[in-house]
Amino acid sequence: MDEAKLLEVPLERLSDTNGSHNGNGHYPRPLTTGARVVSESIHLRTSGSPDFVDITDQVEDILRKAAITNGFAVVFSRHTTAAVRINENETCLKRDMAKVLERIAPCEEYYEHNDLDIRTENLTEDEDLNGHAHCIHMLMGASESIPVVNGRLTLGRWQRIFLIELDKAREREVLVQVLGL
Repeated sequence: MDEAKLLEVPLERLSDTNGSHNGNGHYPRPLTTGARVVSESIHLRTSGSPDFVDITDQVEDILRKAAITNGFAVVFSRHTTAAVRINENETCLKRDMAKVLERIAPCEEYYEHNDLDIRTENLTEDEDLNGHAHCIHMLMGASESIPVVNGRLTLGRWQRIFLIELDKAREREVLVQVLGL
């Protein structure tokens, strides 16, 4: 199905079940009891920082298995040094984005998080000096929400979903939760 037809499908308004007036002369319809929630994790190993790992196909597989026609998918990184973002999967652009991230929070700058003489919280035996990665993550975010229409993610022509590694090579987990009918 082409993208234009996909977006023509009308979506019914979902609302709470309290029957409150929505201000436009209509009372919202209660959320159908057939709504479902499906959660699944994607496990992967990153190769270093920054690493732009395209997980779009895995998210689409989870959506297909969930058999949800209309709703949305939330894609969430369970880490504070790996972000989830939507962008274009183009080699030169990914190099440009890596340069921008380095300018925003250079690795070689001083970060109190990395100063183990003063830091006393959340320390582990193999503590990473990754203050820059946490600062970048704060600006990028941990999740994306994508509408689902006719059983498909409504991504634009060039849009792909990425887990972006901001620290070092390691095992990562991305939670995908699909909600809808």
